[in-house]
Amino acid sequence: MNCELKSLSFLFSIFTLFLFSACIDEEEHADTPRGNFEALWKIFDEHYCFFDYKREQLGVDWDEIHARYARQFDDNMTEQQQFEVMTRMIGELRDGHVNISTAFDYGRNWSWYEDYPINFSENIQRNYLGTDYRIAASLYYRRLDDNIGYVYYGSFADGIGEGNLDEVMLYLAPCNGLILDIRNNTGGLLNNAEKLAARFTNEELLVGYMQHKTGKGHNDFSPMEEQRLKPSDGMRWQKRVVVLTNRQVFSAANEFVKYMKCCQNVTVVGDHTGGGAGMPFSSELPNGWTVRFSACPMYDREGRSTEHGIAPDISVNWNADDDFQGRDTLIEYARKLLSK
Repeated sequence: MNCELKSLSFLFSIFTLFLFSACIDEEEHADTPRGNFEALWKIFDEHYCFFDYKREQLGVDWDEIHARYARQFDDNMTEQQQFEVMTRMIGELRDGHVNISTAFDYGRNWSWYEDYPINFSENIQRNYLGTDYRIAASLYYRRLDDNIGYVYYGSFADGIGEGNLDEVMLYLAPCNGLILDIRNNTGGLLNNAEKLAARFTNEELLVGYMQHKTGKGHNDFSPMEEQRLKPSDGMRWQKRVVVLTNRQVFSAANEFVKYMKCCQNVTVVGDHTGGGAGMPFSSELPNGWTVRFSACPMYDREGRSTEHGIAPDISVNWNADDDFQGRDTLIEYARKLLSK
């Protein structure tokens, strides 16, 4: 199949395969602190997809990291000590898809959102949803009192059906505009992101590109393959839309923002997203610990990496006075924008 005809559903199939069933055949290393370290470093060295980008953005030198961390491993280390040093090492990549999973802890670096304002409050959100909001699968929605539609989707890991989306579109059709709130959505399934975004375009769109790792070298990648978004066969929204984002918008949710930026009548409001533009792959260390990492890089339609997130069209941050009065600064800004 030629790349012009590939749909995002194909990407979802790849994503599912990678995330749930993939593992890598690695040469055997001893189940010792040194062996586990060498296995971890080599898995990343041969399969991680963002080394050039991380070097450019963060100054990451993977060979230098090997030399620096190798000195910290000896055969007298406990499992906890190995875990702590390994987590620090892979944490230098500052990639939310990079993790070590053990029976006692989950190694991660979540600085992509922990170092930034939250720009969201579930307690204040209840002031807008009330108690009589509607629920369609994983979508919470209602008409606000100024005739603006409001939809909250908290995780693309939670499924939505085409029938659910038809009902939401039909119910909100009389509204003057729509607020689509995906704050704190840390991702999930690309298929759900595609399914929702397809309700906001009337034509097929080029929304980005992706590559696959083809060898063990840091620069061994396939040619750029197009990501295309096709319009839904169901009801589609024809009025203005504001998408609300914060730093916890990550992975499939980051991709969703990328898709929506290609659609007409859409304005992204809030904070820079958290990123996560590499499809995750998994492998195993000699001691049985699972490691996860980014293996297939994705780009926007200009060919730029979105690994470190996507800037909003209009930057809006939480206001302390609004918080004190029970108002959501971002929702209020979106309402004013849609009422003009």
